[in-house]
Order: sequence, then structure tokens, then C-alpha cells
Amino acid sequence: MQASRQTSIEAITIVIADDHPVIREGLVEIFKSQKDIKVVAEASDGEEALALCNRLCPDVLLLDLRMPRKDGLQAITELAECRIGNPRVIVMTTYESEEDIRRALKAGAKGYLVKGTPPQQIRESVRRVAAGEAVIPPMIAAKLVESMARADLSARESQVLRYLANGRSNKEIGTILVISENTVKAHVKSILTKLDAIGRGEAIAIAIKRGLIKPVH
Repeated sequence: MQASRQTSIEAITIVIADDHPVIREGLVEIFKSQKDIKVVAEASDGEEALALCNRLCPDVLLLDLRMPRKDGLQAITELAECRIGNPRVIVMTTYESEEDIRRALKAGAKGYLVKGTPPQQIRESVRRVAAGEAVIPPMIAAKLVESMARADLSARESQVLRYLANGRSNKEIGTILVISENTVKAHVKSILTKLDAIGRGEAIAIAIKRGLIKPVH
């Protein structure tokens, strides 16, 4: 971190980014009585969060993953590429799927909290992240470790899986992806093995639970 950041007499500056006003208000209230933490701005979407961070250079950005214009993952990735206005990021979200956790940490987040975390734990997480630590609660860390032990789906397998979830047949998937039906069958077999699923339905359910694909409405 830059030398101008937190010292023994300076408050930790944070920007809060969430598209729900009630959530932002609640988080601001959590920090209001803390002399060593100061909320300097609020953002309602990822684009606004990036602009505020570039202008204010806060120590910590506390943000949600699902936001309009630019989501949390996009914001984290772009901030990691900047040389200025690059705060330490804590993700605070209702989503805790394995894939969400992996993507957020891979993008550069230093902390990952679930909404509903006790206020004191949130405050301590901000202090620890500002001091250079990574903050991953045991429940989140356990999911991350479990996911790392599994084989990742390839890009093509992920494509096939999404089409399976949309109810496409092997033949239809082959036509869309311009590959043979036998190749599709091979990908499906590999998907079932990697997800430890008996059939397509179970593979889709497991993939949704882990955050590999989104539920079909």
C-alpha cells in the first residue's frame, strides 16, 4: 500500500458499493461510531464504485458482487489493473457459491463476507484487510478448499453444460457448437465424471449449487 495510507492517527477510509440503499445505510451505521474507520462515499453500482475509488483513493472498498452497469467482479478486476485508486477489496454478498468465491479471490479481493455477518466481525475485517491481511471466514475457506480439490471444467465443457441446462439435446448442441454428436457425448461423459454426477439432471443441479451455471427460469 502507499505510504500515505493508514497510520496510527489516520482513520481507515472506505467506500461502500451496493445497489440496495437499505444495505448501504446499514453498513454506514455499523462504522459510524468507529473513530478509526471513516466511510468517505457510497456507490450504487460498479461503475460508480470505480469512479469514486479513482477519485478518493480509499483504503478499502466494501462491495457486493451483483450490481448493475458493472458487477463486483468487473470492478475488482479493473481496480487491480490500476496503479492509482486501488483499494483493498472486501466482497460482501448474499452469494457464497464455490465459483463466486473463487472468481472474486482470483480477481484480487482480499476478503469475502456474507451479508448477515455480525457488525463487529465486519469492522474487524476492514481493519485487518487495511493492515494487509486476507480475511476469509472458515465456512468460506472450507468451500474454497473443497472446490480446489476438484477438476475444473474446460471452457468447452462449460459451454456444453449450459446448453444441457437449457434442455438441448446432444445433436442440437453439436449443431450449435459445430462439433460432432459423438464429441458432445464425450464432453457430457467428462462433465458427469468431474461433477461426480450420475446423470444430466444431477449434473445440472450440482453445477447450479456450485455457481458454475445460473438457474434457468
